[in-house]
Amino acid sequence: MKQYIITTDTTCDLPEDYLNQHKIGLIPIYYNLNGTVYGDDNRLDPKSFYNIMRGGAMPTTMAANPDIVKNTFTRLLDAGFDILHIAFSSALSGSCSVTEAVARELLEERPDAKIIIVDSLCASMGEGLLVHKAAQLKAQGKNIDEVKEWLEANKLKICHMFTVDDLHHLHRGGRVSKTSAIIGSLINVKPVLHVNNEGRLIPLVNVRGRKKAITNLVDQMQERIRDSGIENDIVFISHGDCEEEASLLADMIKERFGIDKFLINYICPTIGAHSGPGTLALFFMGKER
Repeated sequence: MKQYIITTDTTCDLPEDYLNQHKIGLIPIYYNLNGTVYGDDNRLDPKSFYNIMRGGAMPTTMAANPDIVKNTFTRLLDAGFDILHIAFSSALSGSCSVTEAVARELLEERPDAKIIIVDSLCASMGEGLLVHKAAQLKAQGKNIDEVKEWLEANKLKICHMFTVDDLHHLHRGGRVSKTSAIIGSLINVKPVLHVNNEGRLIPLVNVRGRKKAITNLVDQMQERIRDSGIENDIVFISHGDCEEEASLLADMIKERFGIDKFLINYICPTIGAHSGPGTLALFFMGKER
């Protein structure tokens, strides 16, 4: 069986030590903050990024660079690997189409190579959870086609539940109206949203107050794992610089479901540019999104 490498995007929000341990290749997705483009070797740590956002900065984002994708894939092919790339949701970024175009170009040049692009229809550590499942299957000896088939069959079972602290960031991204953002902020409305089967961000419910929003994340999880037959041996949580609330969410999940293994990490700046500081997100496998 030919060796293969799993690659993904920086939007997977997996910790660097995890990526290194599992030999996951990474494609940068860029953002512009105060006139400086970050990505590749030019990075800003997430805590600093969110502090700058709290000061009023409005970052913008862009898709993956085709040249960087081609160079990364070419290096792996030259080393003798096939490639399984798990991409950020095509409904949220053009990066998936960039990697697909690069793959087609390289496969025309190298007909004996294999590059598989999986549109995760996931974001943040939802994408990361799908990568985690792929890495587990690879470690079990599954070949690239077997892993691809599992991902396609199960990616819509990756559930994303999240809440934001500031509605104005969602307004900038076109998720809520300006009026809703203003009124919601005045009366302390905290929306709970998810990523649907098309890979888009969709509001689910509005609640009053942050604590109720966090509790609702757990309620949403209970609804989706009930009668699913799925065992969540690990739950992923990402946050926009609100570590204490991420730990609180993990404690609530442990108390309600008995799950005691978590992977918690920052939401990367590329996603945080749209969700803002204080975003709290929960990812697990359920019967449906």
